[in-house]
Amino acid sequence: MSNSEEIISAAKQGFEAAFSEKSFYNRQTQDISHIEAILGILPVKSGMRILDLGTGSGYLIFALAKKYPEASFVGLDIVENALMHNRQRAAQEGLDNISFVSYDGSTIPFESRSFDMVVTRYALHHFPDINSSLSEVSRILSDKGCFFISDPAPNEGDENGFADEYMQVKPDGHIKFRSLDEWKSLCGNCGFQLADSFVSSIRFPRKYEKIYETIMKRHPKGTVSSYGIEVTDGEIFITEQVNNMLFCREI
Repeated sequence: MSNSEEIISAAKQGFEAAFSEKSFYNRQTQDISHIEAILGILPVKSGMRILDLGTGSGYLIFALAKKYPEASFVGLDIVENALMHNRQRAAQEGLDNISFVSYDGSTIPFESRSFDMVVTRYALHHFPDINSSLSEVSRILSDKGCFFISDPAPNEGDENGFADEYMQVKPDGHIKFRSLDEWKSLCGNCGFQLADSFVSSIRFPRKYEKIYETIMKRHPKGTVSSYGIEVTDGEIFITEQVNNMLFCREI
């Protein structure tokens, strides 16, 4: 098994466990104001085919499918348990413009130029080979396709990767948070240009473990304090800014 395969396998196991604690997982990912802001930036049109990469619990794709009943949506993820629940929910809510597909975390199982848009929220920091993944996104997008990324970013001044080390305590395959400039460079290599963006934030709750204190001591106090870390009632919280970026082949 390659290193990337090991990371994907670890991420799958970690998220299977996270989904089994649904209330805790939802506290990390659900944010109505964030979803509304995303819906406001996406140039969705009738008849479009849109892929949600790393769909998880389907929090974004369900909102999209309800708002745009004349577009079609596919949620892609490595976690079978989450996809099963998503399919059940779609059936219960009568959403016939949405489907869910599993994959290996590497090769997107669709033909080239088969989607008009790809969206992804809080997922890409788990992808072990980001260049390969972005190349796959580019492959499946139409010539005028757009790619929306929402992903946490390191704070300015976090030069030694404190946020990444902190997030890697949880065995869910966290790789790296990236800055806006890093995303512009990576996506630019695949022919995408930044068309629009906004910044939001996310407050991650975690069950407290002593190792978090050890990690914080290894990094400058100013860097650590910039993340607004708080310990309360057996939990530890970190607040991170989120880059929300719409990339398109043509602007």
